[in-house]
Amino acid sequence: PSPVGRLVKQWRERRRMSQLGLALEAEISTRHLSFLESGRAQPSREMVLLLSRVLEVPLRGRNELLTAAGFAPVYRETGLDAPEMAQVKQALGFMLRQQEPCPAMVLDRHWNILMTNDAMGRVMGLFLDPKAAASLGPANAMRLSYHPQGLRPYIVNWEATAAAFIQWLHRDFLRTGDAETKQLLDELLAYPDVPHQWQALDLDASTAPFLAIELKKGDVRFSFFTLLASLGTPYDITLHELRIECFVAADAPTDAALRRL
Repeated sequence: PSPVGRLVKQWRERRRMSQLGLALEAEISTRHLSFLESGRAQPSREMVLLLSRVLEVPLRGRNELLTAAGFAPVYRETGLDAPEMAQVKQALGFMLRQQEPCPAMVLDRHWNILMTNDAMGRVMGLFLDPKAAASLGPANAMRLSYHPQGLRPYIVNWEATAAAFIQWLHRDFLRTGDAETKQLLDELLAYPDVPHQWQALDLDASTAPFLAIELKKGDVRFSFFTLLASLGTPYDITLHELRIECFVAADAPTDAALRRL
């Protein structure tokens, strides 16, 4: 198989589609798709983009498919601190400020924390020891929630919360096939007392309307649910992969405590 043929097959299998199913969705013949995957035929640039859209390949993966087929990448990747990102960064800062007095943060594709509002710093300061948190490396929302030196000792419903978080990572890896996502997933699953059944993707949905994250340390107690937002119609890989996570008070005592804080 050609490099692009292997990638197309990997994405098709990741999406759990048969050759017939993909061919029907893309409105091409099964024979032609088989030839593309086996390397007996070379796809055009338009065919690569068509299959990428049908397979819902992320922008980063679309560039990889184009490169493997011998074409120039279409989507650029610009650092968030670049001058051309100034308006986006200003908008993100505005969103974070509007979330006060509730915490909010901006995350990249690997759940690394890129930006936070002041409320996030105030709340995390009540639970995290700065030296212990710094020893974990760059701030990562998943690692801070799972690691014994992070928030884990203070999450009252840690098992339910962590089970939900690990499924996010499983779905991220299934959606993107990203090696760094798999590395983070393996790291979290290797922490002490992580249930073995979390090794697999669980498609069973909870009947609850949302999962509240409960934090408690001494007399300090918070209960949050979160909202995840993304940018609409991004054409830059960095923007396509950003997440904005907003924490919302799940009960009246949490709302009152945040306002006092």
